[in-house]
Amino acid sequence: MGGDRRPPQGRDRAIGAQLRAIRLEYTELTADQAAREIGWSGPTLSRTENGKRHIPSEDVAALLMLYRVPRPLREQMIDNAKIGCQAGWWSREIAGILPDLGTLASYEADARAITDWSVTLIPGLLHTREYAAGFMRTDGFSQADIDVRWKARELRQEVLTRVDYTAFLHEHVLHLPFGGHDAFKSQLRHLYEGYDRGLGIRVVRIVDAALAHSWMLLEFPRASPVVSIDLVRSGLFLYDDEVAPYQAIREKMAKAALSAAESRQVIARVLERF
Repeated sequence: MGGDRRPPQGRDRAIGAQLRAIRLEYTELTADQAAREIGWSGPTLSRTENGKRHIPSEDVAALLMLYRVPRPLREQMIDNAKIGCQAGWWSREIAGILPDLGTLASYEADARAITDWSVTLIPGLLHTREYAAGFMRTDGFSQADIDVRWKARELRQEVLTRVDYTAFLHEHVLHLPFGGHDAFKSQLRHLYEGYDRGLGIRVVRIVDAALAHSWMLLEFPRASPVVSIDLVRSGLFLYDDEVAPYQAIREKMAKAALSAAESRQVIARVLERF
């Protein structure tokens, strides 16, 4: 059992949910009983079923054998687990890219819907290169680090063509010109054109203590949602009961934010001043 050696990925949320559903459907074992049968600790199986640890195909096979799952389904799930381990660029170790970012990228790739809330910066999935580089320079990154991080961000942005994406931006971020005049003008234009690409971009003007920090809510077809929070040099992921308050805030913002049409007009007016 070597699943703890790698950070969890989006595929682990889906696999864990399937394994829990199969345990409940095919057996009468509680989680603790199943863990004892396979020689695991209770917390290890709990983290497996909740996608909080990397789940290698060997662990999938062991659990499915314990649950006496029919061979066709067992082989299909094992094959899917093997394929999932090599699902994307985030599966490879890249110098300068922290594991937390790979985990986030895998979650984004598996998500059906993503909601971004940003207080001080336009969300990374909507960045242009010059704007992102300008922000990273103020944060103390070298040019080499910027190049690596931008490549990863550019790859992450590919998810926008296949996910239901909504970004809530505090109006404040439209007046912080990272990268300089020309870079910020290009960034604003990129935002404005995002509506033509079907992106949901809405401006928020309210001030509320509950909106004090930026976050991303990711929702999946077959697993429970996850919240991602960016820290200075790492990331934090919230699961299960910790996610509910952010879902409530999302609903509150959806009612309070300007409509997409009004938001586009606000961006247009700021762009005109540049």
